Amino acid sequence: MILPGATLGMLGGGQLGRMFVHAATSMGYRVIVLDPNSSSPAGEIAHLHVQANYNDAHALKALAQECAVITTEFENVPAEVLAHLAESCPVHPGAHAVEISQNRIKEKQYAESLGIATAPFYIVNNEQDLKQAFSNIKSALILKTTSLGYDGKGQAVVQTFEEGLEAWKALNFVECVIEQKIDLAAEISVVLARSTTGEINIFPVAENVHRDGILHTSTVPAKVDEKIQDQAKAHAQKIVEALKYCGVLAIEYFVGQNGALYFNEMAPRTHNSGHYTIDACYTSQFEQQIRAICGLPLGNSNAHSAVTMVNLLGDLWGAKNPEWLNILHNNNVKLYLYGKKDARPGRKMGHFCNIASIGEETLFTAEQLFSDL
Repeated sequence: MILPGATLGMLGGGQLGRMFVHAATSMGYRVIVLDPNSSSPAGEIAHLHVQANYNDAHALKALAQECAVITTEFENVPAEVLAHLAESCPVHPGAHAVEISQNRIKEKQYAESLGIATAPFYIVNNEQDLKQAFSNIKSALILKTTSLGYDGKGQAVVQTFEEGLEAWKALNFVECVIEQKIDLAAEISVVLARSTTGEINIFPVAENVHRDGILHTSTVPAKVDEKIQDQAKAHAQKIVEALKYCGVLAIEYFVGQNGALYFNEMAPRTHNSGHYTIDACYTSQFEQQIRAICGLPLGNSNAHSAVTMVNLLGDLWGAKNPEWLNILHNNNVKLYLYGKKDARPGRKMGHFCNIASIGEETLFTAEQLFSDL
């Protein structure tokens, strides 16, 4: 076990790292953040911010020497960096899991190898691949880059081969996957943790709404059929066990109008759709991440409240800040701002949670509050 008083390393200095630092310091740990950004949200509140690139040999050596364990807040840290660090310091999650999640082809093929359904897809490396996809899938398709795509970036909905070719050209003909666009009944996600001891704990399923490819709201409890929720949890547990995963993992799913569940993608870290856990669960996803990588007993992941989390994007900022008092007059609202200096359209600047007693409605009220900003 790695007990409070030890130093934890965090690769990445965004908002997920910031909330990790808050949780870790409240438990008595020190945190060193490695991030190239001089004004990273996590770096400005950590005990030490090492401003360097993720492949900086001197910075990595210093981090490994100082830290009892190292983790990450985003999946685009090069997997080889994690493997290198693991030679001299525990690193969770490991390079293998991160490498899979960095590539849409690998993660879809991994899910299928475990008997978990994905939307029908084809790998696109040439025009013939595109033609085959349109020949065999009789519906709208979504073209996605195999790497570095998130929050709707690097993807396009296409109806015809010609549209697909144009979209692929706009993506500079990089390797892509093209998949069937599912007739959605809902989108859901499962956040869970597996510790160094093999203990697994699963948070309640969140029902998610996206706008322009970016998460807008997450609501718990989800209104999706309990059998589908149980299936999503079982699939998530199968994945972390097969990977011998350590840390917090998030998995996003599509629920079709036909009642089928489809694996979409996974993130080897805490997740935007898990922010509700800070206010509505006995243990937050960030505290759970600390417990998992330090070998502590996992915390109670049950929800004690109903909740809707709403993302706050840079689009809300204009010549002045949003009218925060318009939501804070509601004493069920918890506001989180991430300390980012530049509010750009589509950039996640913060979130709020509208909480209520279990059984009470939260989504409608949260949307009303959001509209008042």
